[in-house]
Amino acid sequence: MSACCFTLWAKSLTNGDRKDEHTASQNASVWKPWKVARELRSSARRISPSMAAFYNDCWVAAEVSRCTELWRERAASPSQLAPLYSTRDHEARESAYDAALHEVEWEAKRLAPSPRTRAAAESRMIAAFARFAQNALDLHQEQIGFLTDHFLPAGIEFARRARSFDPHISRDDTIQACRNAWTACGLQPLLGAPLQVTPSILAYSLLYPYSDNYLDSADVPTKAKLSFSDRFRQRLRGHVAPPLNSHEAAVWALVAMIEQQYPRSQFPNVYACLLAIHEAQEQSIGQLRAGPGIDDARLLRVSLAKGGTSVLADACLVRGTITEAQSQAAFEWGALLQLGDDLQDVADDLHSGSQTLFTNAVKRDECLDGLVHQLLAFCDCVAAHMRLLPDGSEHLKDLLRTSWRSLILGAVASASQFFSTAFLAEAERASPFRFEFLRARQRHLAGRQGLYATLFDLFTEQPISSATSASAHKAALEGVAQRGHAAHAVVGFGTD
Repeated sequence: MSACCFTLWAKSLTNGDRKDEHTASQNASVWKPWKVARELRSSARRISPSMAAFYNDCWVAAEVSRCTELWRERAASPSQLAPLYSTRDHEARESAYDAALHEVEWEAKRLAPSPRTRAAAESRMIAAFARFAQNALDLHQEQIGFLTDHFLPAGIEFARRARSFDPHISRDDTIQACRNAWTACGLQPLLGAPLQVTPSILAYSLLYPYSDNYLDSADVPTKAKLSFSDRFRQRLRGHVAPPLNSHEAAVWALVAMIEQQYPRSQFPNVYACLLAIHEAQEQSIGQLRAGPGIDDARLLRVSLAKGGTSVLADACLVRGTITEAQSQAAFEWGALLQLGDDLQDVADDLHSGSQTLFTNAVKRDECLDGLVHQLLAFCDCVAAHMRLLPDGSEHLKDLLRTSWRSLILGAVASASQFFSTAFLAEAERASPFRFEFLRARQRHLAGRQGLYATLFDLFTEQPISSATSASAHKAALEGVAQRGHAAHAVVGFGTD
């Protein structure tokens, strides 16, 4: 799993696609989710109601308008591409990338199935990532420690707990959910919370493959999507109807995990956030059904709402109650990530007929140079606002900004056909790696999927430090399907 984590983090910082058990959780060898929940509820209550935001439709609309204005202002002040790298700089960093990749693949090929061997190999692979981060990405020691001591173990732990909840969840779905969990984990220090995988972070992150992917799937009839979406909305509002199938039973159980950590009567904003992202997802699906000709202003608002409410929900699930300033910072972060995703997906969206700012520009035969300059400037704006938050170190905030910018430049490398030659040359100088190198390594990784899949399975099958087993989770889901009362189906839940 650490190889998969290494691959994802290397991609997030470069080409742009958010141990032994005692090292997977720094503070305890046995995960105690409800002790964590009590501590977080206690800290959340220290924020007075007058300090907290209230996330109704008007609040979300106001945030979308505020972010729209920030986006438009950035068009007049495009970002400067910096720092700049020479050919020698590129060669040195690419050599460090290949050395780390070779070390990880060598470990993967010789990996034995015993837990002790896995733990030792995992430690060596994380050490390889640390050397890569220092030599290729010029990260500060605190930033490297943040990745190797916190983010990578959290990703491994998340994958294990996701597999414990659903032994049949796919690798791709686990990685997709893990990306959201990493965003929530990145928010935790910024909101004054310890970095750890909590019950609600697991549940909310797993809702992405269980709900969003279902609603986005071309194989699911529209009538079935509308029915599920309506029933899911009612479940988020607290109405617990009997689930119609195993898919709904899983979704109901995930919502119940959040309810146990954050009781509805004490944390109404948590559920207001979840309803807001659900509404934004429905609007996004409606955008796909609306046919061609949607104007850029509407497409922008849809992307800002979908991304902003997504990370806003992450923030609320970190603390239960957050301030207006924290809410706005989280909303901006999500808006930025969604626009970055839209850029990354431009080729796929053109193929599928999905509409975004970037596909509209391409259809008008425009190069994407200006939009990416604007996106980089928006990134700087979001990072500047995040620096105003009192919690979280400056090194962490620098790391987040670096990763955001690298995601954007990586997307440029992957979609070079949509940019001018002059812009590509300028952007490549601001990337730690040459664009052709990134594309070549992306092809290399795609050809090694079997190797990384085996490694992923070996690490995620390692027993987690909880009395709650996968069979207990299966029984919980069956109980939901039989009784239709998800709130009591996960009382024994012990892994996030």
